[in-house]
Amino acid sequence: MALVYKAGPSYCIRNDITHGRTRQNAFGVVDATITKEKSVSFSSLSCNNSNIARFFPQEIYGFGSKRRNSLIVAASPPTEDAVIAAEPLTKEDLVGYLASGCKPKENWRIGTEHEKFGFEFKTLQPMKYDQIAELLNGISERFDWEKVMEGDNIIGLKQGKQSISLEPGGQFELSGAPLETLHQTCAEVNSHLYQVKAVAEEMGIGFLGIGFQPKWAIKDIPIMPKGRYEIMRNYMPKVGSLGLDMMFRTCTVQVNLDFDSEADMIRKFRAGLALQPIATALFANSPFTEGKPNGYLSMRSQIWTDTDKNRTGMLPFVFDDSFGFEQYVEYALDVPMYFVYRKKKYIDCTGMTFRDFMAGKLPCIPGELPTLNDWENHLTTIFPEVRLKRYLEMRGADGGPWRRLCALPAFWVGLLYDEVSLQNVLDMTADWTPEERQMLRNKVPKTGLKTPFRDGYLRHVAEDVLKLAKDGLERRGYKESGFLNEVAEVVRTGVTPAEKLLELYHGKWGQSVDPVFEELLY
Repeated sequence: MALVYKAGPSYCIRNDITHGRTRQNAFGVVDATITKEKSVSFSSLSCNNSNIARFFPQEIYGFGSKRRNSLIVAASPPTEDAVIAAEPLTKEDLVGYLASGCKPKENWRIGTEHEKFGFEFKTLQPMKYDQIAELLNGISERFDWEKVMEGDNIIGLKQGKQSISLEPGGQFELSGAPLETLHQTCAEVNSHLYQVKAVAEEMGIGFLGIGFQPKWAIKDIPIMPKGRYEIMRNYMPKVGSLGLDMMFRTCTVQVNLDFDSEADMIRKFRAGLALQPIATALFANSPFTEGKPNGYLSMRSQIWTDTDKNRTGMLPFVFDDSFGFEQYVEYALDVPMYFVYRKKKYIDCTGMTFRDFMAGKLPCIPGELPTLNDWENHLTTIFPEVRLKRYLEMRGADGGPWRRLCALPAFWVGLLYDEVSLQNVLDMTADWTPEERQMLRNKVPKTGLKTPFRDGYLRHVAEDVLKLAKDGLERRGYKESGFLNEVAEVVRTGVTPAEKLLELYHGKWGQSVDPVFEELLY
């Protein structure tokens, strides 16, 4: 939630709460720490927005926090709205919320998130919730993480700007801190995996780095005791045939990146959407379903095509001349809601829109109006290939082994955080039609780098893109280009990780997927 406080004669939005201090997973509810600090202006929209300022008191008081003058918004369940709107939200407030993410280049950071499947070594079966609870408690006690509770259930951990959370089927997610370099990012991943393994191995638990559950059916996956997931589980089958697979059987790695203005956001959003199918191909790592090849290289990516068309996809309007923060708000206002959280309960609001909520027309809470907390929560329930919050999320890659967890942020940082590479990407993709972008989105999950494109194959485009990413990293000056070695091999050979797994399945593994639990064990 943006915090507005009086600074001299005018009000400004604090905009340094980004993808480390505000952590949300794909299904998440806000987890933010908000403290009074100096405001930072942003270049595209004015921060002197009295219409936003009127929602917030000049003094913020602690609510059971160890620090005075601080407000802790719990990870899950969310708190009651600690700051209540004095007047109804306007569309301008929602636009201002997104614009508050703008920050100068020297303050840009890298936020990496990754999910993984826990399983029993002896049976290969998914971890049950009681095992997950034991693991979370063990990590908390041994490595000094703060526990996140929902009722009597432990459902996550927090330490500084990092958090660990659970996806619907128990997928274990690290939401990393906002870091300056890819060396820090990879060190964070390694530290996290060390801590998890130190406790899990004593329990006979391992973790698998893959994009889709290779062996078990949905009926075999435990359901996590998180209230909002029950609402989603009931709603998903009404809007797509694969939504439950998305919830319970997929894992991803994604990176969250900053922008310095509305214009910069637009350029990065367009580059990210155009090249997202290339990332999907390079990281394709989900060729098995229930013990057999499923006909795809990235089943995880394919699942998103029939999850819920109202909140997924390639967002062609981002390429319209009129696109900006306001147009994204217009889109988000009409995406159906999942829930609101009131009086420590999740209230099912499926099928209604945030635009209805703004007009006080939600039958589930008649007459009630939303706060910026509600808006922030709603934005986390939209799942396009690139997602805008107060930063941009690159969402096209399958989960994988640790070297690929470092390679994914390296790929996008090299392309989007270097001005020369970003401009080259925009020039390269400028004449790609909406139909071509959608064709790549549709075909890449099945054919990967061998997808035909214009007078060649996607692999040829990937070669050029990888060079731009490498050059961009080298110009950053942190000696980070080595993190691309993992994907450089994929581009050089044209063989995706999934195709390597399929070769093993048909050869050395004797048409069994069980060895993948050792092959891709963290």
